[in-house]
Amino acid sequence: MKIEDYDPKNFEKDIYEKWLEAGVFAAEDSSEREKFSMVIPPPNVTGTLHMGHALNCTLQDVLARWRNLQGYEVLWLPGTDHAGIATQNVVERQLAEEGSSREELGREKFLDRVWEWKQEYGDQIIHQLKALGVSCDWSRERFTLDEGLSRAVTEVFIRLYEDELIYQGDYIVNWCPRCHTALSDVEVEHQEVDGHWYHIKYPLLNSDDYLHIATTRPETMLGDTAVAFHLRDERYTHLEGEKALLPLVERELPVVADDRVDPDFGSGLVKITPGHDDLDFRIGEDHGLELINLLNEDGTYNQNAGQPYAGLDRYEVREKVVEDLKQQDYLLEIEPYSHDVGHCYRCDTEIEPYVSKQWFVSMEPLAEPAIEAVKDDEVQFYPERWEKTYFEWMENIRDWCISRQIWWGHRIPVWYGPDGETIVARSEEEAEEKAQEIYGKQVDLEQDSDVLDTWFSSALWPFSTLGWPEDTADLEAFYPTDVLSTGFDIIYFWVARMIMMGYYCMDERPFDDVYIHALIRTESGEKMSKSLGNVIDPLDVIDEYGCDALRFTLCALAAQGRDIRLSYDRVKGFRNFANKIWNAVRYLDFALDDPTAQYLVEPIEIEHCSAIEKWILGRFKERMEAATEALENYNFDRYADNLYQFFWHEYCDWYIEFSKIRLDVSAGEEQRNVERVLYRVLVESLKALHPVMPHLTEELYGRLNPNGKLIINTEWPSPPEQWLDQKSLAVVEQLQEVIRSGRHLKKEFNVQRSSGVSLLIDPEEQASQKLLEMEPYVQKLVGVESFELTDGQQPKLCSTEVLDFGTILLPLAGVIDVQKETERLQSDLADRQQRIEELNQRLENPQFLENAPLGVIEESKEELLEVEDEVERLEQTISLLQKE
Repeated sequence: MKIEDYDPKNFEKDIYEKWLEAGVFAAEDSSEREKFSMVIPPPNVTGTLHMGHALNCTLQDVLARWRNLQGYEVLWLPGTDHAGIATQNVVERQLAEEGSSREELGREKFLDRVWEWKQEYGDQIIHQLKALGVSCDWSRERFTLDEGLSRAVTEVFIRLYEDELIYQGDYIVNWCPRCHTALSDVEVEHQEVDGHWYHIKYPLLNSDDYLHIATTRPETMLGDTAVAFHLRDERYTHLEGEKALLPLVERELPVVADDRVDPDFGSGLVKITPGHDDLDFRIGEDHGLELINLLNEDGTYNQNAGQPYAGLDRYEVREKVVEDLKQQDYLLEIEPYSHDVGHCYRCDTEIEPYVSKQWFVSMEPLAEPAIEAVKDDEVQFYPERWEKTYFEWMENIRDWCISRQIWWGHRIPVWYGPDGETIVARSEEEAEEKAQEIYGKQVDLEQDSDVLDTWFSSALWPFSTLGWPEDTADLEAFYPTDVLSTGFDIIYFWVARMIMMGYYCMDERPFDDVYIHALIRTESGEKMSKSLGNVIDPLDVIDEYGCDALRFTLCALAAQGRDIRLSYDRVKGFRNFANKIWNAVRYLDFALDDPTAQYLVEPIEIEHCSAIEKWILGRFKERMEAATEALENYNFDRYADNLYQFFWHEYCDWYIEFSKIRLDVSAGEEQRNVERVLYRVLVESLKALHPVMPHLTEELYGRLNPNGKLIINTEWPSPPEQWLDQKSLAVVEQLQEVIRSGRHLKKEFNVQRSSGVSLLIDPEEQASQKLLEMEPYVQKLVGVESFELTDGQQPKLCSTEVLDFGTILLPLAGVIDVQKETERLQSDLADRQQRIEELNQRLENPQFLENAPLGVIEESKEELLEVEDEVERLEQTISLLQKE
């Protein structure tokens, strides 16, 4: 078996194709195996693979492959989201470049154009996910606008409507003037904006006095219909019932008292604009105030604003209003003020509160069982702290505006008769039948032009993708799902709504666990942003270092509750780990006559194992137990770290080196047993690593098993109890300490391998005979003539290191030139003292502390501690030599 140098480009794509051809990702609903299921958070069809996708899909794939190896029937169901606003915006931009528009095309032709775009570009994200190696069941791939899911959406709308949980009404909503649609509260992203406080005089009617009003949006004053104060604010109680005059417009405004006014906001007096502020809308309803809508859908002001403001953009109106207030002496002051302003989550346009007729879902009845589910641990969050975020939103939930004024999406299944009669139906044919019953004749019906919020269909994803509302075999076998892995930013958008809809439609939770993954940042802790130019493209990383190196990096850094700081250097480091695994198999190819020989897969005979073999078998068992427990609790970093530490440091650094000696001194069945252990632990390690490094492990397993069996079809390692021998673990751990100590002492005094020196041990108690029997390993791996007990006398010139079980001594007389060695060490000491001075100057420099990234400062502090330790050791060593 000839194994070339490691290059993932030579096999990763081929390995994935091999899995697809073998159908290993396909789940059988009729399987008698215990089921494990997940649904992928559906990426938008407009999307391309970013590092957040790479992280989440890697972690899900680790779970899917791990459970598959454990013997579960695994369904990981993939799909994409139609992304209403985002997709429509993409196609509208294309039309604009062609000199056309959706209005010019009309609804049907525009939708045809969007479907054409989807067919051409919509699968790009799926191809990129495959490049990441995900083991989704592609035969079950779904799309939120496919026929089955559309039927589920319509069914849920009708059931909610019939249960009086959906209603239509004029209400103030978040309006995006760019997208021309309403947005739900959670679709509004708040950003801090540098604005101004505008202090304005509102004259009191029949008085020379005025009311001091402060606002950040002076243009909306054109729609003011009252002034309000807190009902217990004694500064203003005498004003209740009075009237003020609205500047510029000269509309009379009643002064009202309301307990929802913040007395600490501005002067404590606030303008009430029911048509353009959410709180003002509710105050206006309770006080019977007139509602004046100033806006057109595109953000320009309408005729209600009067001249000269009608037809101007909202920001132009602001400038004109401020200018007119100055000219007419109503403006008291303008002061800088930073405040949060809502922006559209899709196009980043500032949203406007806007009154329009919309469809809403009554959320409180739906929220009650979903709240109890998390309180009763029917649904559990990992990390648990995200439950607080969930409860904060759910316990203060507001009705959900589900209608969107766009064309791409699930059209609302509502038709209107000639007199405005509302008809809710599953199809146009059903609507016509209902109209026949209502009117007694055939009439023209007009379907509601709005579509449903994209998140409405996404809320049904765990069960609609399995065939609901039909009673399908998939639904019976795989619902509820086991875990949902997602980001914290869509706990409101998606997680909570899925839980609510799961209980409403299925009377059962949609998943057992919710794993909230970390946010990926740059190495210095900054958020990745295209505008900052610091984005790391996962496809670039895969091309440079291979898919498995990226996957292992993301898994190794995925600690619960801590953001990931990613860099190319980190990926490069774990690419070296992949190379280490590859070279371990190359060593097997070199060390064994035939690494595919049948005797290697025969049972290991523990009674023929030395302490060395028992040690590696025991360490593998301990590491596997820790790795399995880590995955059961979604501690992906601990899973990765256990396997990394075991394979690199215990198997490669120690056992392979031990095995070279073992193979030299053993023969016959004993040697074959050593070879079995060497082979078996490597193969079992490949299985344990398979969930996170699937391509590499599949390729290497195929090299070692030419019978064609795939590693993905093997079993998760579960080492037997007899592999764990505590005595062997203890003695080999002592041996490792002796070897480390001997190497350290030799390095400290620059002792060459050919010097003929011996290593001695002065034990705290009777030395273990087994440890002394390890002399060949000490000789070979430390590079000494012998390893033996002291005669009770410490040599005159020797270096020592105290261990828990005794003192290691390295006799130096006749081995080193004391004067030259002292001079060398003094030179090293001077260099390190100089470095300490440089680091102290840096860390005492206020400019460095203020401007340097936090990571750089911490690295400097850590280096200072390390160099100080080195100085202390050098001083002790020099002192020892100067005594001679």
